[in-house]
Amino acid sequence: MGNWDWQVFLEDPGGKIPTYWQWLVSAWGWTLAVSLSALVVALVLGSVIGVIRTLPDNPWLVRLGNAWVELFRNVPLLVQIFLWYHVIPKMFPVMASLPPFILVVFALGFFTSSRIAEQLRSGIQALPKGQRYAGMAMGFTTPQYYRYVILPMAYRIIIPPLTSESMNIFKNSSVAFAVSIPEMIQFAMQAGEETSRVTEMYAAVTVLYIISAMVINRIMAWVEKRVRVPGFVVAGGTGGH
Repeated sequence: MGNWDWQVFLEDPGGKIPTYWQWLVSAWGWTLAVSLSALVVALVLGSVIGVIRTLPDNPWLVRLGNAWVELFRNVPLLVQIFLWYHVIPKMFPVMASLPPFILVVFALGFFTSSRIAEQLRSGIQALPKGQRYAGMAMGFTTPQYYRYVILPMAYRIIIPPLTSESMNIFKNSSVAFAVSIPEMIQFAMQAGEETSRVTEMYAAVTVLYIISAMVINRIMAWVEKRVRVPGFVVAGGTGGH
């Protein structure tokens, strides 16, 4: 502990960025950009897949949703990033011009969408069947009763796992260093080699990961409190189909 030298963050790394701490802040920004962009992709795709897995009388769509979840959930994230970066642009030349940032966002977003889809499916199926029947009795079409009856309650149910998923996607963004995205792990590796102060660099990065995860946790706790329905109790096991 006594050998730590925090003054290293005030030194000039010799590039366009004046100091190491400013480089660290820039890397934090890249981490946030990757994480938030991937979270948007994951929420949109995860919601679509989660819904089609619960549609009544649409077995092929259900199978498609199941296949999506099994495909992206059972392949390691790092492998998926390499596939998006090295393989898919060769299979689809139109994607060869996309920057690595977009490819990493797709990889992380698709991977996380499979997890969110599974959580949303569980949330929908945890609702009492009566909610679906009530929507149908009011003359709603399938999209309408999902939009106005089922999804608002299902999203409330899955806020706790969504909180964990939001924190996970931020932490999982660290694998983006593998394709040279200048995020925090990439910073720690390069700055550590240049300064021989590996401990200080990784300690600073660790603190920023903890702070970021805690902020996400508090934001989601606030959202959960704001959207809570007084007296709403999930009737688990009653099924949403």
